[in-house]
Amino acid sequence: MKIEVVGKNITVTDAMRSRIEQKLGFLKKYFLIDEDTSARVVVRVYPTNQKIEVTIPTKVAILRTEVVHEDLYAAIDLAVDKLEDQIRRQKTRLSRKNREKLALSFLEEEVEEKDSRQDVLVRTKTVEAETMDLEEAIMRMEMLNHSFFIYTDEETDRISVVYKRNDGGYGCIETA
Repeated sequence: MKIEVVGKNITVTDAMRSRIEQKLGFLKKYFLIDEDTSARVVVRVYPTNQKIEVTIPTKVAILRTEVVHEDLYAAIDLAVDKLEDQIRRQKTRLSRKNREKLALSFLEEEVEEKDSRQDVLVRTKTVEAETMDLEEAIMRMEMLNHSFFIYTDEETDRISVVYKRNDGGYGCIETA
């Protein structure tokens, strides 16, 4: 994640910049935020307080928070806490939204015809399949805006692929 720190009525020191980068770097563990995400941090100083504003545009939503506190470093900590809460809410919202679609897609199965044209291989990619349940795999696929997602199923401990169907539902391919 790229972090841009701007100071209003203050010169941002290296210590301030490194503390902000360290705290916001902790958010990289969430799959909602990738390498290309650019966070903008504005630090303002008032006569009695400091204000920190953090804006992070993601694929799902814009994460934004403002915190006013007497201590700048405490304000940074509070801002990161608020951002983590927002990420948790987004994850829950996406999970609930996809639950209904998931149930409908597994009720009716459809055999898809294979396309007869020959495609040329453009790129080969190696993927490490993380262990998770089906709902989390669907949520990650939606957040990444991909049409499929490869993962290791928690229950069966086998490689599986969840994919988005043309009718708007989801399908799952499990290895034998």
